[in-house]
Amino acid sequence: MATRRRTAAPNAEWVLMYRGGLTRSRIAALTRAPAATIGYHLSVALAADPGLQAEHEKAAGPPPVQVGGQGLARMRQLMVMVQETGRYPSRTAADADERRLASWLERRRRDAAAGTLAPAYRDGLAALPDWQRPPRSVADEARWRDRLAALVRYRSAGHDWPRHKTIVTGKEHDLGVWLHFQRQKARRGELEPDKARALDEMLPGWRSGRQRGRKPGTGTV
Repeated sequence: MATRRRTAAPNAEWVLMYRGGLTRSRIAALTRAPAATIGYHLSVALAADPGLQAEHEKAAGPPPVQVGGQGLARMRQLMVMVQETGRYPSRTAADADERRLASWLERRRRDAAAGTLAPAYRDGLAALPDWQRPPRSVADEARWRDRLAALVRYRSAGHDWPRHKTIVTGKEHDLGVWLHFQRQKARRGELEPDKARALDEMLPGWRSGRQRGRKPGTGTV
């Protein structure tokens, strides 16, 4: 009875494939060799070359991101919202579920920018237009919050309410124009309730502003 000739270990071709990032099972499938034989040859190669494992892991890249049921449910919730309302969720929305959904979407945008977005998310979110780029309404909301934070810092530094007159320049003028616009919208009843609440909570007295006889620079929050 003829005996099958065994290849001297380690098999150079299999080692090269492993170094290139292929797994033992993938090498076995491609070469039609028994997985146990592949494993034996690779164990010999790994013992002889301590750096082989690191090269294999680098070539293979990070393992695919696993997507759980909760993540898929969030994605479906997002798709329904966009299809029904024509907008993306806001982190400043009054509804807690919408805020959580907005935070989830922001994480997926960061993943996409970093090249680590799970394939399941990539394929599902591809149905939404420009989902990776915040729509104008979201960008405007972020700018509004930035202005609010800047005004809070300005007042906390001991400054009086900023003026919007043309004789004023720089940061005070920019913040003054923004604040004047918020007051006008509030008087016309056009300021969104959540924004009005944010101003009331973070900047008490914002509606009336400077008081007569009060010197600039003496006001505090």
